[in-house]
Amino acid sequence: MNFIIKLFVSAVAVLITAYFLDGVTIGNNQFYSGDSVEFNRFTTALLVAIVLAFLNTIVKPILTILSLPITFFTLGLFLLVINAIIILFADKLVDGFKVDGFWTALWFSLVLSLVTSFLNLFNKKEEK
Repeated sequence: MNFIIKLFVSAVAVLITAYFLDGVTIGNNQFYSGDSVEFNRFTTALLVAIVLAFLNTIVKPILTILSLPITFFTLGLFLLVINAIIILFADKLVDGFKVDGFWTALWFSLVLSLVTSFLNLFNKKEEK
């Protein structure tokens, strides 16, 4: 149940982040083509959250291990590049999710982590 709540929080964070960044577009999902634009965007954002969770679980550790020397010499800043690469990979996998370029993906990953952290504050207060 907690995983489902985290996915919904991540989907809302994706929607909020895409609203504030110009180079990120969410909509026109292949799984739903009804009249409601808000439902269409939320399903795409939920799909992006699922794909990002999968990529962060499977692909990110592999990329981190392969780039360990670069990450060491940049004092961990190369992890931001890995996050941007994962966002661009999610762009290719999810129909209806569009990121304009590397720098937009980098900003998207930074803002997404901040928004997700902020939204998780409310989720933790409700659990107590």
